[in-house]
Amino acid sequence: MTDRDTVSRRAFLAAAGAVGLTGATACGGSGTDGSAAGKPSVTASPTEPVRPAQVARVARQEAVEAPAPGATLLVAYDVEATDRAGLTAALRAVSARVAGAAATVAVGASLFDQRYGLRAPRLLTPMPAFRADVLDPDWCHGDLLVQISADDPEALAVRLGRPIPGLRQRWHIEGFHPPGGSGVRNLFGFREGVGNPDPTDRELLDRLVWVQPGDDEPAWCVGGTYQVVRLIRLAMPTWDAEPAAVHERVFGRSKETGAPLGRSHETDEPDFAADPDGRVIPLDAHIRRANPRTPESERHRILRRGYSYRRTPTVAGTQDVGHIFICFQRDVERGFATIQRRLSGEALERYTLPFGGGYYFVLPASTGADDYLGRTMLHS
Repeated sequence: MTDRDTVSRRAFLAAAGAVGLTGATACGGSGTDGSAAGKPSVTASPTEPVRPAQVARVARQEAVEAPAPGATLLVAYDVEATDRAGLTAALRAVSARVAGAAATVAVGASLFDQRYGLRAPRLLTPMPAFRADVLDPDWCHGDLLVQISADDPEALAVRLGRPIPGLRQRWHIEGFHPPGGSGVRNLFGFREGVGNPDPTDRELLDRLVWVQPGDDEPAWCVGGTYQVVRLIRLAMPTWDAEPAAVHERVFGRSKETGAPLGRSHETDEPDFAADPDGRVIPLDAHIRRANPRTPESERHRILRRGYSYRRTPTVAGTQDVGHIFICFQRDVERGFATIQRRLSGEALERYTLPFGGGYYFVLPASTGADDYLGRTMLHS
């Protein structure tokens, strides 16, 4: 990204009503290509069939795969406990707060410093800055990330509105969309979740989403998954000023049907080989960059669970609206990071500004009334 690009994106951020612009920079520890040093992908290839004997026989947090309710709340926390006993108490409290709810509890890379002597997931790093990012440190990372969802937004604050002993809130954001899973639309008017792995294909989800035995991870990680959260401000005035034909070429899909341009149905596959010059679907269209439909790109697929957000207007009266990108994968480098690097320079960048989020690891589920999320991590 050039200096001029950086300045213009900072202006976008300011105009959209961001706070804490001073020092807005990479939250992670890598270059602007989004690479993470020292964290190779898993040894077992997610493209290889997962044999029954390999499949994790541990409980998983069900909200990862379940149909997404209409509203969500994400709260990132820093742990203030000074020892493992305090961390255990905090995790027990979190587990009690989310019991019975559509929720996930995940841990960030910062939890695995010297405080508690924990074994970290092998591929967990702070989220790096990618080419188009202007990341605000106040909106990045966290030792813990709790996401809780419901069709009734009022039910969310009841669970997480009160302080949790041993935890300090770092950032939070509320998201929304109409109930109905992958058929909902984002604020740009396009359908969400098109191209997601089939939620009924157990073998596929095991291969793409869940950490398995043999992945060269600590034993406690089996049955967990890597979660990526990206907070993305949308330039709605700029977008709304464009005609629908421009919108469709930016995404590479029909706005009305969701079908790839040149096709009839949402589930139709685009034929990029028959369109090498991008006359039907532009070469910088989102659909083309995100998944070029090659044998290699099949192994990079992820499970997306995004929401929209709309925050209180700023003092200047500008809109702060955007997208909460959420995805899950067995290998964050092979999944999200690879896809994100392919998206560098896509047409959609003009209308978006990633400003926060993080990389997290969703803990294996608890297994009984006396169990709690994170127990296996603490006792590994």
